[in-house]
Amino acid sequence: MGATQLLLVRHGESIGNAAASRAERDGAETIDIAMRDADVPLTETGERQATAVGAWLRSLEPDDRPTRAWTSPYVRAASTGARAIAESGIDLLLRSDERLRDRELGITDLLTTRGFEARLPFEAERRRWLGKFYYRPPGGESWADMTLRARSVLSDIDLVDDGERVLIVCHDAMILILRYICEGMTEAQLLETSQRSSVANASITRLSRPSGAGFWTADSVNDVAHLSDDGAPVTTHSGGMDDRPAH
Repeated sequence: MGATQLLLVRHGESIGNAAASRAERDGAETIDIAMRDADVPLTETGERQATAVGAWLRSLEPDDRPTRAWTSPYVRAASTGARAIAESGIDLLLRSDERLRDRELGITDLLTTRGFEARLPFEAERRRWLGKFYYRPPGGESWADMTLRARSVLSDIDLVDDGERVLIVCHDAMILILRYICEGMTEAQLLETSQRSSVANASITRLSRPSGAGFWTADSVNDVAHLSDDGAPVTTHSGGMDDRPAH
């Protein structure tokens, strides 16, 4: 037995999102942001989006509300979770777990698509050869590496949150990996899913498994209706390089 529902929430818009989109749009080679990835905070828009998630949680019937909450320790995710829970009025302890952090980009960190191709042409060719699921940049992680830690944290959630409805606040790449595991996707299905649409900031993906065992069913994916309902902007910031969703 294990958890019966997962509510996967991407963090609100961060200043890294805005800087990455601006750099891609301007044709720059690097993203202008002077802080660790783990320390990147939300923009004002991101804070509004997090508040909208909280309002949506508050609107749920008691039997549909999350009973447990986990977050990536990165500031943009943890602050999204904290703000949403405070707004919801639900008595939830937000548990931080480093296994839910964003993908480690290694030497490709802070490079745009143009910068990656211009400054690391050998790596760009190696990525094309290996494909984005298995390509690991020096000093970084592949999506397959992320899958190992995602399987580990899901196992712990099942162990300690047996029969619970669990809110997880994390990152776009991690949400895709969690879906890959929970829904029993193949590599090809994961890549198709990632290419078909971007995971919007503060979007909600709801997975259910009433029995607490086996694969999960996606009841809703990348839902942003709560943002429009609350007057918060909808943003995606999917990034430029197709092998790494943006911050």
